[in-house]
Amino acid sequence: MDIDKITQTGINKAIDYAPKVALALLTLIVGFWVIKYLVNYAAKALQKSGTDLTLANFLSSLLNILLKVMLILSVASMFGVNTTSFIAIFSALMVGIGMALNGTLGHAASGVMLMIFRPFKVDDLVQIGGNATIGTVDSINAFNTTLKTLDNKRIIIGNSNVTGNDITNISGQGEVGVELTFGIGYDDNIDKARKIILEVGESCPHILSTPPQGVVVANLGDSSVDLATRPFCKSEHYWDVMFYMQENVKEAFDANGVGIPYPTMDLNVSKVG
Repeated sequence: MDIDKITQTGINKAIDYAPKVALALLTLIVGFWVIKYLVNYAAKALQKSGTDLTLANFLSSLLNILLKVMLILSVASMFGVNTTSFIAIFSALMVGIGMALNGTLGHAASGVMLMIFRPFKVDDLVQIGGNATIGTVDSINAFNTTLKTLDNKRIIIGNSNVTGNDITNISGQGEVGVELTFGIGYDDNIDKARKIILEVGESCPHILSTPPQGVVVANLGDSSVDLATRPFCKSEHYWDVMFYMQENVKEAFDANGVGIPYPTMDLNVSKVG
């Protein structure tokens, strides 16, 4: 075996392929930059044309994936790869990957369904499923939906998990009723407590006058009379009203001698012998 001959052949091959490799790397760098620019431009153009922000982001996500696949195919052709054969092999590979990643394809299909049926849009306050996953919709992408919670956490949910669960769009109607329940003691005056709750509601700057707030006896519990109220507000003020009412009703009850009971237990001890 002629080591010098093998070494020289390797050097010649490296010299021959060096321009192609350099051109391929340059194409990838420039291509990814151009794709990023085009995707951002397309997203802004869609928004300026009046396209919903949710749909604009979703289409931009798909465009980004498509352009990157085309770029990789173009770079492959620089090395003499038959793109027709490459596409056929790539397609077969995608079928195999698709079978292995059936759930991922399901997320993509569910993303399309979210775009068609539009149960919510970006900036809506939603609850997904029965585990009280509540947050503001930050983005809807090809495979997942991102929520931003009140404490600024980021929740990423696969699209199939979104469409496969109950979806409560709290912001869907523009105005929302805030469900609240306050317990008072059996010895306390219902009308007095009702008046206090209504006065606190009137003092809240976010509660709407129409429909008017009401207070009813919702339940006679083991240790409390439960008063329910449902003040209405703009969807974006849901949490503001919730926290305002909870705190100020408690303070008003304390100031007016209305008790908020808590469960108690009486123990009877019998002396034996």
